[in-house]
Amino acid sequence: MHRGRWRVGAWVSGGVVLLLALIVVAPFLYMVATSLMGGLEALRSPPAVLPSSPHWANYAEALTAMPFGRFFVNSAIFAGCVVVGQVLTSAAAAYAFARLRFPGRDRVFLAFLSVLMVPAVVLLIPRFLIIHALGWVDSYQGLIVTEMVSVWGIFLLRQFFQTIPRDLEDAARLDGAGEWAIFWRVMLPLSKPALATLAVVAFVDQWRSFLWPLVATRSLEMSVVEVGVARFHGFYGTNWPYQMAAAVTAVVPLAIVFFVAQKYFIKGIQVIGLR
Repeated sequence: MHRGRWRVGAWVSGGVVLLLALIVVAPFLYMVATSLMGGLEALRSPPAVLPSSPHWANYAEALTAMPFGRFFVNSAIFAGCVVVGQVLTSAAAAYAFARLRFPGRDRVFLAFLSVLMVPAVVLLIPRFLIIHALGWVDSYQGLIVTEMVSVWGIFLLRQFFQTIPRDLEDAARLDGAGEWAIFWRVMLPLSKPALATLAVVAFVDQWRSFLWPLVATRSLEMSVVEVGVARFHGFYGTNWPYQMAAAVTAVVPLAIVFFVAQKYFIKGIQVIGLR
C-alpha cells in the first residue's frame, strides 16, 4: 500500500518537474526555431512554431553583419579577468574574515554585507567618474577594475572556510607553515567546489552584463556581446531570424561553461547547502 502511494507520488513529482522544465526551456527552444526561419515566415500570423525548412545561413549572415567576433573576444577578456580577480580577492578576504583575528573584524564584515543592500544602479555614476578620472573609459581596464571584488563571493567563501576543521590548520602550523602557506596549500585545495561555484556564477554574471559595459564603453570595437546584440537590434529590428541567431550564439558560451563545470558547480551547491 505504502509502496504504491510512493510510486504515485514519484510519478506526480516527476511530472511536475518535467512540466516546469518545459516551461523554462520553451522560450529558448522557440528562439532556436525562430533563428532558422525565413524572414517572412517569422512574421506570419499565427506565428510558426517550427521552420518549414532550416535556414542555417541566418547564423553566418547575422554574425558577419556586425563584428561579433570582436564582441566575443571582448566578453571573454572581460569575464575571464573578472572571474580570476573575484576568485582571488574573495578567497583572500574570506580567509581573513573566517580565520584571522584583528580589531573590528566582525564590524568590517557587517559593513561589507551592507553593500549588498545598495542597488547596483546607484553605484553606476560613481564608478564611471572613477574610470573617467583615470582615463580608462572605453578600455579593458575600465571595464574590469570595478568588478574585481564581489561582496557575495566573500560571504560565500567565508561561510565555507568556517566549516573546514581547524585541526588541519593546527597540523600545518606544527609542520612550520605560516598563514600564507595554510591559505594557499590547505584552505584553497579544500575549497575547490566553492571556488568553482563562485567562478561559474561570476562568469555568467559578467557575460550577461549589459548596463555597466554600455556605460563604460563607447566605440563599437570595445562592445561586449550583450551590448553588441542590443546594437544589432537597432539595425535589424524587423528581422527576427537574424536577431534570434545572434542571441542563440551569445548563449552558447554559457551552455558550454555549465556543461564543463556542472560537476563542480553542483557539488559546490550541495556542500554549501548542507553546511
